[in-house]
Amino acid sequence: MAKLVVNQGLVGNKEELISICPFGAIEDKNGEIQINSACKMCKLCVKKGPKGAIEYVEEEQVAIDKSQWKGIAVYVDHIDGAIHPVTYELIGKAKELAAKIGHPVYALMMGSNISDQSRELLHYDVDTVYVYNQEQLDRFKMEPYTAVFEDFVNNIKPTAILMGATPVGRQLAPRLSARLKTGLTADCTILDMNENTDLVQIRPAFGGNIMAQILTPNHRPQMATVRYKVMDAPKRQAEESGEIIECKIPSDKLDSKVEVLDIIPKVKEQFIEAAEVLVVAGRGIKKEEDIQMLQELADLLGGQLACTRPVMEAGWLEAKRQVGLSGRTVRPKLIITCGVSGSVQFTAGMNNSDQIIAINKDENAPIFKTAHYGLVGDLYEIIPNLINQIKVNRGA
Repeated sequence: MAKLVVNQGLVGNKEELISICPFGAIEDKNGEIQINSACKMCKLCVKKGPKGAIEYVEEEQVAIDKSQWKGIAVYVDHIDGAIHPVTYELIGKAKELAAKIGHPVYALMMGSNISDQSRELLHYDVDTVYVYNQEQLDRFKMEPYTAVFEDFVNNIKPTAILMGATPVGRQLAPRLSARLKTGLTADCTILDMNENTDLVQIRPAFGGNIMAQILTPNHRPQMATVRYKVMDAPKRQAEESGEIIECKIPSDKLDSKVEVLDIIPKVKEQFIEAAEVLVVAGRGIKKEEDIQMLQELADLLGGQLACTRPVMEAGWLEAKRQVGLSGRTVRPKLIITCGVSGSVQFTAGMNNSDQIIAINKDENAPIFKTAHYGLVGDLYEIIPNLINQIKVNRGA
């Protein structure tokens, strides 16, 4: 880390120094020059200001003893014991990463009356399942769940923690990272492990224009969240392996300032993440009425209709149907993209699909680099012909 140090006696003309910063990060407070949170560390004030007035100082990093941290932990996301499938995907990735550094794989499950459900994790070759089974943990509450997680980390000291980017994971992960004063990378698409146990966390950044490689070399544990359908889940083994360790935390640490008065179940609905066939509407769709043509194709194939961000922002389809990093991550057996250019944000949300068919009249469209099969042509000619062929074949 670095910081800017202001030597007040060398400042000279304050207004002139303040005018140097293009971000408005230099200000005069009570007669002294101060650097505010708008600073981008561009160092223009160091280079162009009076000599010695502002200094750029690299702070010494305290090296952490990485040997004291061992194992990769996976948070078990569940509702009333029903484990979210992203947990198994993360266990698969954790096993792969742990094998590179010879570390064990842990699973952390917290809740109430979950002893029986926790045994399911032993069918996925987890070394140890740590179970906090207490009445106050029956439903997710921020304070007690964070306290349990902190207790687990302090006792077990895992080198890395993987969590699903679920509604619970998106709340719990940042709270825990702040509590532990460590880093967190959200929505990772690729994870790797260096020999020195540094977790390589890769995710699109700057609107998907680059793939950022993020390391947390000076802090432990390292934390990352991953969306559902991004990683591969291992096969369930018939035999159990590993052990379950029951854990307890003092009841006074499970107090919450939030009281749950009632729980009203939502009406179950189909989500595009669960669809085996998807037909995706892209920017090539000229008007809202044409969406019906793609809906007909999706119905004929027994699938669902999805879209890209421009279609969603136009209000033609709901946000829950958007595929991509700012939408949903999908992994169907078949996905047909119609008039989709194939931006990094979109392809990162669907490039693990079994079969990708792209329809686009631009032969240089980026989507063709991702697709298994490409049709170069006008979707307004191809889609109606495809629909007719399906109907003819079914009639025959």
